[in-house]
Amino acid sequence: MKNNLLTLCFVFLSFLLNAQENDYLSIGFESNSQYYMDDSKTGDFVAPNRFRSNNYLTVEYGYKNFYAGLQVESYSPMALLNYYPGFEKTNLGLYYAGYKSEKINLTVGHFYEQFGSGLIFRTWENRQLGINNALRGARVKYFPTDYIDVTAVFGQQRAGFKYSDGTIFGFDSNIDLSQLLSFENSNLVFGVSYLGRNQKNEILTPKFNSLTNSFSGRVDFSSGNFYSNAEYVTKGEDAIYVFGNVRNAKKGNSFLLNLGYAKKGLGIDVTLRRMENANFYSERDAVKENFNQNIINYIPGLTKQHDYLLTNIYVYQAQPQISFIDPTLVKLGEIGGQMDLYYKIKKKTLLGGKYGTKIAVNASYWAGLKGDVDFNNFDYDTSLLGFGEKYFSEVSLEVRKKWSKKWSSIFYYVNQYYNKRFIEEQAGEVRADILVGESTFKIGNGKSIRFEAQHLWTKDDRKNWTGGTVEFNTSSNLAFYVSDIYNYGSTDVSKKIHYYNLGGSYTYKSHRFALNYGRQRGGLVCVGGVCRNVPESTGVTVNISMSF
Repeated sequence: MKNNLLTLCFVFLSFLLNAQENDYLSIGFESNSQYYMDDSKTGDFVAPNRFRSNNYLTVEYGYKNFYAGLQVESYSPMALLNYYPGFEKTNLGLYYAGYKSEKINLTVGHFYEQFGSGLIFRTWENRQLGINNALRGARVKYFPTDYIDVTAVFGQQRAGFKYSDGTIFGFDSNIDLSQLLSFENSNLVFGVSYLGRNQKNEILTPKFNSLTNSFSGRVDFSSGNFYSNAEYVTKGEDAIYVFGNVRNAKKGNSFLLNLGYAKKGLGIDVTLRRMENANFYSERDAVKENFNQNIINYIPGLTKQHDYLLTNIYVYQAQPQISFIDPTLVKLGEIGGQMDLYYKIKKKTLLGGKYGTKIAVNASYWAGLKGDVDFNNFDYDTSLLGFGEKYFSEVSLEVRKKWSKKWSSIFYYVNQYYNKRFIEEQAGEVRADILVGESTFKIGNGKSIRFEAQHLWTKDDRKNWTGGTVEFNTSSNLAFYVSDIYNYGSTDVSKKIHYYNLGGSYTYKSHRFALNYGRQRGGLVCVGGVCRNVPESTGVTVNISMSF
């Protein structure tokens, strides 16, 4: 089968070379490689193959209403550290073909899709996190009118170069009532979704169906400067695993509410979410693995997405799952939210100065669901709006100030509380304060230099950290940087480590080349609220991205 697919790949590429000039052709290549080294601080490299590389070649071709594409992936000699073991060697990762018109879009093969906010269903790719959970099957999108759309999907989810045992199928529909009823100053859209996972069930106790059904209803409304959206998802009985064994089966649900107000110089956004047994996998027992595979829905951590190294040490991860670790560590889901406030102080005022001043405030709070727990029978009843154990809280203040045409600064303060016991299931709590200062100077002729200084204060975990970055852009194409973070406050001398990095990048049109040498701090790497654990390491990294 593998050889047949690779043959198909080469035939397709040969066909593309003979494509007509007026046809659509897109080719992309990405390579992320690392050579791992021994280091007295981060440890010797004891795994096989010091050189590892993740590579992706994507090709898409379109002719009139038809399109086709594929993605060849190579993890050779092995994938980068802590990627899913199913990403190995070289193979055809994606292939698809389809037809698209004003009324219908049909795809067979692999595809990505999202229903609503993704709380019920989302397939997507993020190479940095090692996620590619595309469905292989068929998708039909139908647009009977300008204000109604319907989507139906069927397939099996990708996991590495293999596929899940469970079969996924569902539909999504949206109706734009504001267009139907000719609203002039407001927007109102309703959506309904269904998703089913069918996987053979050989578990005798407890009893639950092979088919797990999930339903979603949502509404989006906006008028003038105000906007809002709400979504509710309910999931049928699904297995609850305790130390690798099914001990119970319970229903699940999620509720998401977003409210906001925006006008020139002012923005307010509030997001609230409650989840109970909301994690959903294309294979029930995928809950036991830690590589972000077989995930059907999209549940990011709803907190501020930080740009700095020290603000990303204690990052909140969403806690939708039911977990019975011990009687003092039971998780029934999560409840909480975040608030953002953006304000621009006007120009030519005392605090605004000549160019104005931008202020951003974020506050978030997350806790476990409050409920009555029967630990001996692995059962529970939750409170609708009850807040249980505190998981995480954060308050941040960001001030952006332009001093002149060539000089601008950012001042950033963060206060964090992080419950390691309930988030990571490790002992401890962390209370930290972080301060960041950043300035950018434009030298002229496309040149600029950026300075960044950071400090983290805490009496917990690995104690105080300090850090800094210097970045020099010689032009819009070429840049160099050096950075370092150091946990100087640690009481363990062996853990006082300088995580230094130096490197640069060159960009030419749609191509980018980057080279880096340094140390990787062990812990979480997060993109958009979804995280991947990485081990400590030292080495040389090469990144190549090209598109044609």
